[in-house]
Amino acid sequence: MLRVAVIGSGPAGLYAAAALARNPDTSVDVLDRLPQPFGLVRYGVAPDHPKIKSISAALQQIVEDPAVRFLGNVEVGSTVALAELHRHYDALLFAYGSAVGRSLGVPGDELPGSFAASDFVSWYCGHPDAPIDSFTLAARGVAVVGVGNVALDVTRMLAKSAAELTHIDLPDHVRRVLANSAVEDIHLIGRRGPLQARFTTKELRELGDVANADILVAAQELERDGPDAGDDIPPVARRNLEVLREWAGREPQGRPRRIHVRFWQRPAEIHGSDRVSALRLEGTRMEAGGVLGVTGETSVIDAEMILASVGYRGLPLPQLPFDPDTGVVPNSDGRVLRDGSVVPGEYVAGWIKRGPTGVIGTNKRDAGETVRALLADAESLPAAPVRDPETLLKELAHRGVTVATWPN
Repeated sequence: MLRVAVIGSGPAGLYAAAALARNPDTSVDVLDRLPQPFGLVRYGVAPDHPKIKSISAALQQIVEDPAVRFLGNVEVGSTVALAELHRHYDALLFAYGSAVGRSLGVPGDELPGSFAASDFVSWYCGHPDAPIDSFTLAARGVAVVGVGNVALDVTRMLAKSAAELTHIDLPDHVRRVLANSAVEDIHLIGRRGPLQARFTTKELRELGDVANADILVAAQELERDGPDAGDDIPPVARRNLEVLREWAGREPQGRPRRIHVRFWQRPAEIHGSDRVSALRLEGTRMEAGGVLGVTGETSVIDAEMILASVGYRGLPLPQLPFDPDTGVVPNSDGRVLRDGSVVPGEYVAGWIKRGPTGVIGTNKRDAGETVRALLADAESLPAAPVRDPETLLKELAHRGVTVATWPN
């Protein structure tokens, strides 16, 4: 029996567990520091997206496979050491993701009121790590920096009225804050042009369906790439541009909130003394070789809250190799590398393997690649000294750790 521990229960980890469970004579324990599985599907998808959240039903089937066991409240490096896991498992597969949001890295970024957008997402999704009082939404102006789907999610959640929130599954404290929000102006800011934006057309159109907000688009910023910009524009970028042009032609209806969609602007400095009060923007342009240059034009927008949606980064685990520049665990086709050499019995999948790119389906393919490498190595892996599946649970119980299982 091949015994494998998968560290992380998001899509990458669970797809890896499913692929392993299909192999005869393989048992899989999925470890997670949180008491519930599913990772960002549970805590990173906007709660007004039930269709996307329905992927958790498919992931639940994996957790309920007899060959898979979920062990929550188990944090590698704290609850259990890496060397200890090697005593219990023939192979370790790390799929704990990159769930920490990047900051803007501009002067004033440390002021109260400047957040990573991922913090806001965790809060409205009810993540156990997010303090209840993280956000008050007393700000009248909010700047959301970034033009990916997460930026659209937080903009949409900020723009909705109390009535539009009625049928959304939200924690009570989140619902109260959103319903009483003072936000009037939301500035969605892209450092590049609309053709380089990362959002999908479906998500973009959903922003236009918010009944509580007018959408204001600067038409001249849509054409900075040129009206045609060549023939090699990806279809999704072409569709996005069509939606944005349609919005630019709309007349404001005087709705309670306004969404200002901006392109070719980058944050240069956050203003404020004791907290955020404004954001200074600097105009940008595309230069030769796709390099982003500056125009010298500046502007200042009133914003008492900044949400940076400029990507995620991975964090190291104790005793596991980590590249701080790329934010991933060094690997070759999913095999962990220590000092450039493959480590027997250690593997990675998902964002911590390749960086925070792609969608859920990308993680499925990525996990499959890693599992194929693991199974190809199976016969050469040294057997774990302890092969009793219950021994680790007994050791954790002796330390006072309450392991969460599924169902619990």
